Amino acid sequence: MELLLGILVGVSLAAATGLRVFLPLLVAGIAARSGHLELAAGFDWMASTPALVAFGLASVLEVGAYHVPWLDHLLDTVSVPSAAVAGTLLTAAFVADVSPFLQATAAIVAGGGTAGSVALGTAGVRAVSTATTGGLANPIVAFGEAVASLVLSVVAVLAPVLALLVVLAGVAFGVRRLALRAPA
Repeated sequence: MELLLGILVGVSLAAATGLRVFLPLLVAGIAARSGHLELAAGFDWMASTPALVAFGLASVLEVGAYHVPWLDHLLDTVSVPSAAVAGTLLTAAFVADVSPFLQATAAIVAGGGTAGSVALGTAGVRAVSTATTGGLANPIVAFGEAVASLVLSVVAVLAPVLALLVVLAGVAFGVRRLALRAPA
């Protein structure tokens, strides 16, 4: 059961990194530091003071930078691979007491894949926002993404099953929208 719970927490946090890379790392680090989450062996550094300061500073800079229309597109070029790496890291941090091969496989496939997919989707949303509003709506989109990342991260810590349901609902919504847009 602990393995499944660890995967749920990790994948839910990974999905949140697809929206903002550093907020879920900060939330996970704070949760581990306060005793709400247990990190896998070798990941204790995520709850250290230097890591929390770095995650906090990076979160503030990232959230602020996404509110600048031309800078958000520049960040999109690095956000997909960065989110995949952060999602892989977060998933590995919560998949404990298994072989290193299983831990790495779950982290790369489930965590990195989820984070990368969400990041691609959010980059697409911002591209559509730019095309339809000339970038005027991008700060609103950026604010919504930051709030969603923070809320999903907190829910992943407090109620991982609910967080997974939210992620699955978001994926279903995205797939449905793509299917409705596709030519017949």
